[in-house]
Parts: sequence; C-alpha cells; structure tokens
Amino acid sequence: MTWMTLGDDFSFVGREEELELIRAAMSGSRMVTITGAGGVGKTRLARQTIAPKMAADGHDVAWVDLSPLRNADLLAATVADACGLSDHTPRMPTESISAWIGDREVLVVLDSCEHLSTECRNVAGNLLTACERLRILATSREPLRVRGETLVPIGPLATSEEAVTLFADRAAQAGSPLEDEGDRQLAARLCDELDRLPLALELAAAQLRTMSLTELCAAPRSAVDLPQSTGYRPTPRHAGLRTSIGWSHELCSPLERLLWARLSFLPGSFDENTAWKVASGGPLSPSQVSRTLAALADKSVITRQDGVYRMLDTIREYGRMWLHELGGEQEMARRHAEHLLSETRQAHQEWFGPAQRDWYRRIDLLHDDIRLAADYFLATDPTAALELIGHVSFFWVCSGYLYEGRRYLEQAAALGAGAEQDETRVQGLWSLGLALTLQGEHDAAHKVAVDCRRTAEATFDAEGLGRAVYLEGLLHLLEGRPMTASSLVESVEFGVAVSRPGQLTAATALCSLVHVFGLTGSGRLAQARQEAAELRDICVESDEYWTRSYLEHQLSLIAVLEGRTKDAVAHARAALHAKRHIGDAFGIAMVLDVLAIALTDAGEEDSAVYAFGAAARFWETVGHPQRGTPELAPLREQCEERLVACLGTERFEKLFRRAAAADNRTLTAWAAHGGPVPET
Repeated sequence: MTWMTLGDDFSFVGREEELELIRAAMSGSRMVTITGAGGVGKTRLARQTIAPKMAADGHDVAWVDLSPLRNADLLAATVADACGLSDHTPRMPTESISAWIGDREVLVVLDSCEHLSTECRNVAGNLLTACERLRILATSREPLRVRGETLVPIGPLATSEEAVTLFADRAAQAGSPLEDEGDRQLAARLCDELDRLPLALELAAAQLRTMSLTELCAAPRSAVDLPQSTGYRPTPRHAGLRTSIGWSHELCSPLERLLWARLSFLPGSFDENTAWKVASGGPLSPSQVSRTLAALADKSVITRQDGVYRMLDTIREYGRMWLHELGGEQEMARRHAEHLLSETRQAHQEWFGPAQRDWYRRIDLLHDDIRLAADYFLATDPTAALELIGHVSFFWVCSGYLYEGRRYLEQAAALGAGAEQDETRVQGLWSLGLALTLQGEHDAAHKVAVDCRRTAEATFDAEGLGRAVYLEGLLHLLEGRPMTASSLVESVEFGVAVSRPGQLTAATALCSLVHVFGLTGSGRLAQARQEAAELRDICVESDEYWTRSYLEHQLSLIAVLEGRTKDAVAHARAALHAKRHIGDAFGIAMVLDVLAIALTDAGEEDSAVYAFGAAARFWETVGHPQRGTPELAPLREQCEERLVACLGTERFEKLFRRAAAADNRTLTAWAAHGGPVPET
C-alpha cells in the first residue's frame, strides 16, 4: 500500500543526473537527505524519485509533509498519521510506528525538515534503530546529522538549456509560449540572471500572464533578503530566488501584497472560506479576497487545485517577513484562532444531521489550523482550547488523532482547572474520557466519566448529561457488562426517547446506540433489532453516517445470532458503506469481524478468510490484535476454526496474508460491495 500526496499540475523537467544520484544513494543507504536552498526543487525531486519505483515495486510509502507543522511535539504523531495509523493505545507515537513497521520494507519520506531538524533527527534515528528494513528519504536545507546519513546536495538547474526548457514549459502554461529563437535567447539571459533556480524561474514565468517577455526582462529587479531560518544562511549564489520573490512582490498590487502577508500566517492548505474569514478586513473585503486570491494564483504566489490553495514554504517565509513588518502577527493569530473556534462550534452542533459527512471532510482539511489555534488558546485562553478540541473529538477519533486529542485535552483541562464549571467543561471532560476509553485506560476513564456526569448535573446541562451517560455505558459494554449499560440508559430522564426515538439530539442518539448494544449483548435480540431499525431509519432520513454505521453493525450481529445469514451480510456491507464517508478504522475493524462471521455462515469460505485478514489489518492499524465488545470473541474464534478445517491451514493463511498485503481502500471497497476476492 502507498500513502502519498503527489498532486502537482506541473510537468517535471530535466534533473536526470540528480535523480540518478538520489537513486544510487538510496540503494546503498537507509537514510538519505536531499539538501539545498529553498526553491531549488527538493520536494519535486523526491516525488519524481520515488513515484515510479513505488508504483512498480508496491512497497509501502508514507509521505510526511512537515511544512504545515508548527508544534514540534507533534512530529511523531504526524508521521504516524502519514503511515495510516489510527492508534487506540496509550503508547507514544514512535512506539506505535515502530510496532506497525516491524520487519516490513517501508519507505518514509520526511519532506521539509529544516524547521524541525533536531526533532526529525531524533525520530528518524529511533525509527531506523527499531526497524531494520525501514528506509528514510528526507528533504531539508541542512543535514539532519542522523547516524549513517547520506547527503545528496542539490543546486540550481545544471545548464541553461534545462533552465530554458523549464521556463518555456511554465510560460506556455501561463498562456505566453516562447515563439522563436529570439524569445529563447531572452529567456536564457533571464534564467542565468535568476541563477537557474526552479522556483525563481516559475515565478518569473507566471508574470507573463500580465506582461510580455520583453517587458519582463526589462523590468528592474533588486534583491530582497528572505528571513533567515535557524541554521540556514542564504548565499550570494542564490540571490536569484531572493530577487525573484522580491520582484514578484513588487509587481503585485497593494491588496495582493496585503493578502499575501496575511495568508502566510496559515500553516498549510486552505480554502476560500478560511481566506475570507481570516484574511479579510480593512481594505480587503470578502469579495476582494476572492478576486485577489485569483490574482495571486495567476502569479504563482499560491497554487490552486480542486478548490484548495497552498503556498510554498519559501514564499510563505517572505510573506511572514512582511506580516511581521506590518505588525500583524498577533492580530492574525487571534482572528485565526477565533475563526477555528467558530468553525468547530458549528461542526459540533451539526454533528448529528445532514452536514455530518461534509464536516468530517472539512475538519480533516482544517487539521493543521486546529492544532495552531489550540496552541494559541493554550497560551491565552485554556477554556477556549478545551472547547475547541472538545468540539472535534468525534472527528479526530475517526481520523486517528487520539494521541494529540488527549494531549491537548489534558493540557487544557489542567490549565483551566480553576475555571467556572459550565458546558464547556462538561464537553471537555467527556472528550477526555472518550480518549481514555478508546486507549484502553478504563480506570482513568471511569473517574473522568463520573466527574463529567456530576458537572453536567450541577450545571443542568442535559446534553452534557446524555454524553456522560453514553461514556459510562460504553465503558460497561467494553468491560462485558451489557445489561448494566442498557439499564444505565433506561434510568436517565430521556430514557423514554430510547424506546420511541423521535427527532434525536446527538447525545440521545448516542445513548440510544448504547442501549441497542446493551440489549444485543444481554440477549434481548427482538427489542434490540426493533430499536436499531427505528433509529437507523432516523439516521438515514437525517443523512447521518456515524450512528447509522454502528446500528448497521448491530443489525448484522443480531442477524448472525438469529441465523439470518443473508441479512447479516447485507447489514455489514451497509455499515462499511457508511464508514467510507467518515473513516473510523476502529469501527471498520469491528464491522469486518462481523462480516467475516456472516460470510462463514453463508458458506463463502474464501471471502470469509479474506474478511478476517482485512479485519486483522485494521486492528493492527489501531494498535490492538482484536477488540470490540467481548461477546464477539467466541464467535470469531469458532469461525476461524471452521474455516481452517474446511480450507486447510495453507489455503487459510494464503488468503489471510493476501488481505494483509492489500491497502485499506481496496479492502473497504471490496467489503462494502462484495464480489470475488481481489487477486492482489
């Protein structure tokens, strides 16, 4: 399986010698770092090096984009996320990565390490020591100084011919192709003046949207130094990049320069809505932001793909320098954090309903922004930090961010311990309790759950009380007390809504779900089936996916227990179809187990073994050999024994390993839709 973020509309020009040097280094060293100045093309070289090789070899690749990461403490968690891990254990991220890689042959690409060089050195060193078949390819302006590191220094394009070819390609994309030999000679002189540095050439070519090549070559240029990153000092050799960025800046209108500076505060990719809310103000109205964004994209100051914008590191650095000169950093930090708090409040309010699926996607896009806002609030307003992270807990659980979610919640809860007990505190405690529960720390989770419930009762927070009851009920289920879980839900004031669900809130839907699980686990199947079907229909009508997926899981399990094999398979696949909209590796693993049991009962032995192998892969992703409600374990074991007896050990293990070698998307697509077992 391969995880990569290789979206790039531009063609790749030249660099054959450098590519061979990188490939040769990688064949002889487990740690290779591509070094060079900003704008020299390190990231594109890394992409070009590994993309065809990985497509051919099928090796695992984790591409880790570090440019948006501002908090060094989250480096290992970022690597784990790039590896596709959704760890549900209290381990440190480096431990979970090492355990997952094990003796696999995996390549991790650490892109843009220069601002985290010490942390990258430590993480890379630890992983290389623990995982003998791991290889790491890094890009950085300076060496990481990892033991055994091989450096591949990269300079500007080697020849004027390569530089002109690149410039001509980008000029054509700007709508101004080079027409004749005279144009090529002008371009050659310009490329040499810009030191044949790829980013400088691309910025210059982008100007051809608004002026001719002759005008461009005649325009005055003066070098303007970029901010100096820690440990990096630009040399006169790379004055071309400083000149080109400063030149692009001078050719921008005042509004374009202002927006450039403000957008440089954003940590990574962003959409137009974020640009409107964070960067508008003063002379920049929201409508002007839209027009100015388009202008900056035309000048290649930002890139645009599928409605998402991105700014390259070196261009962002220049913008941050001007933002600092304008004295706008603190104001941008405040506006950015307040915008993220507003966004997450709305996401929390609309979690149970038709906007849920879109919010899962949006919260994923805003991940780096939420981290940055949380860091700001931890320093200025811990209560707001608790609210911010509390609002995204369910989203982050499904996306695999338990470690960092818990880390932020514990810090915010500790810093705000003396604050007023209100709904924010209830939500924060509930979120922390959920993280502890899913990481298997049940004793600590019980204490937090009790505190959460008492605080909700003391503040008359009905919604918070419902969430607290859900948390307590979930703990009872995971600890093998299904009857206690269902009785707990029935004892609270909104217990009537459990048996006759109407328009449910998120909290009552969660409690109803616990009640269904409790009924199933205690053998009251008919009642469980009725309540699950009623609530599932409400979820379908509301276009809600998370609750629906777990209800379909329960309906599948109930059908298995009642001997309705065909229904069991259909419900499990419906659950997986819902999961594909929201992620949730933990829930996918649970459903795959039930699907495998149902397929065993249906006599589809090959598919059943493949489903068990798929489930094992997802359980490995969340850091557990296999988990879920305890009553499922005996069924799973019995089915595996039946399959080995039917197919033989060799056939069983072959199909099981085939699933373990597939990528997660392939597995979930097959499991949701059925069909023959995939060959690869």
